[in-house]
Amino acid sequence: MRHVGLRLLAVALCLTVLCGFGIPRKDRYFYESRGDIIWELPLERKELALTFDDGPEPRTTNQILDLLKQYHAKATFFVIGYRVEKYPDIVKREIAEGHEVANHTFNHVFFTKGVGSETIQREIARTDRSLRQLTGKKPFLFRPPGGYYNDKSIDIARKLGYTTVLWSWHQDTEDWRSPGVRHIANKVLKNARNGDIVLLHDYVSGGSIHTVKALQVILPELERRGFRLVTVSELIRDKTGELLPVSKSSGVTGSSKRAE
Repeated sequence: MRHVGLRLLAVALCLTVLCGFGIPRKDRYFYESRGDIIWELPLERKELALTFDDGPEPRTTNQILDLLKQYHAKATFFVIGYRVEKYPDIVKREIAEGHEVANHTFNHVFFTKGVGSETIQREIARTDRSLRQLTGKKPFLFRPPGGYYNDKSIDIARKLGYTTVLWSWHQDTEDWRSPGVRHIANKVLKNARNGDIVLLHDYVSGGSIHTVKALQVILPELERRGFRLVTVSELIRDKTGELLPVSKSSGVTGSSKRAE
């Protein structure tokens, strides 16, 4: 009987493995619940973060910075390392005007299945080095090009001192394909929610300025609705502050400073 019981147990274990029971499904919930990746940070307050990928680029980035200044908005720029070295003054302007600069690899490499750990580390580390040399500060946020991520990229980014940030699924404007000003503006405005992270680009192949023109619609309308436009790091700090317990004696929420 004992041997029969052991055989039945072995069969049950095999079926469990074959059916996938007990093996965590590595979907968005898995990575989000572990704090591995940020897609968005739902808040009570009316804040959202505009993010711009693939720059800097003299023509469009400077126009975007002019518009952000006009509407007292802050943003996060996920920059490409070789473009940082090509246009350092634009990055300096981003920092000087209170925006956040973050890491988007050196050569815009997609971290797909065939890309090894050495390439991932080199791509992140080279841009890290370029930004620290230029600004004197270490960036803490990383976005993989194309949104391609895996366990290797998450682990390597973390070891290099980075949190991986993507974007709200309902806020992918697809402006990289130049879909038209109305499409970009409608995508943001029809879906705007507290704590959104909006995906935009300040450099688009072919020199499209659809994003710049769309911002001329987006920024005044978000301002009219009472949204405050902040950096991703500020969104993280404000979310952390909302999650901290409230002191019963003073009724004051604890410090929202992010532990780096």
